Amino acid sequence: MSPDEYCQQKAAQSGSSFYYSFLFLPAERRKAITALYAFCREVDDAVDESSDDMLARTKLAWWRKELQAMLENAPTHPVTKALLPHMATYQLQSEHLFAIIDGMEMDLNQTRYLDFTGLQKYCWHAAGVVGILSASIFGITNPKTREFAEKLGLAFQMTNIIRDVGEDARKGRIYLPVNELQEFKVTAADILNAKHSPQFEALMQFQYERAQKLYDEALALLPAEDRRAQRTSLIMSSIYRTLLIEIQRDHFQVLNQRISLTPIRKLWLAWKTYVRG
Repeated sequence: MSPDEYCQQKAAQSGSSFYYSFLFLPAERRKAITALYAFCREVDDAVDESSDDMLARTKLAWWRKELQAMLENAPTHPVTKALLPHMATYQLQSEHLFAIIDGMEMDLNQTRYLDFTGLQKYCWHAAGVVGILSASIFGITNPKTREFAEKLGLAFQMTNIIRDVGEDARKGRIYLPVNELQEFKVTAADILNAKHSPQFEALMQFQYERAQKLYDEALALLPAEDRRAQRTSLIMSSIYRTLLIEIQRDHFQVLNQRISLTPIRKLWLAWKTYVRG
């Protein structure tokens, strides 16, 4: 199996909404974004699939060394072998790749966030830098497009947080800011015990409205001259916003289940957005 085939398999197996947006890219850009996505999956799995924190830290330390080896033209893992040829072509910044690993390590060091300002720092590491790297692969002529990509990454991460409240709680993590839980009179115990209530719905409606505003702000930042190049980002946005709306329509029943769109619906949204340009 070649490095590119390995990354393709990793992306396809994930069932992620992002995978459907990659299908419409030219071959070389598709290889690059698939390699980047596979890297994100590998370091995320290093934390989520490890039996204890020490093992997770060891794996992340290995990935830091592997990134450095890649920068010295000596990668050993299929993902870094696949990613290396695209670093110079698309001007990908290595510090952004290291920042993604830092974000994964934050999950080992912190399971609560006092306020949205603190949460935003985590989201930048977990998704903002991924947005910037992705946009670089899709094509940038106006520097403003990086601001669009960073803001859109934050919108995606907030959508993930809303979708995964119950799943994260079962791992002992609550990303919803502590001061906002207090404002809506929802306790950490309510989240950890999967207690759905009118107060919880009100809290989640607040998160929903913030996420929708982030999408609006991101799209307003996209320069007209880069809109066509960033169609893949727009496809991702269409799929994720549709998911967000479905979660709201289901009254935020996210504590005991994971709400998702069917593959055929994701493909339809991707095609519709691509054709619309």
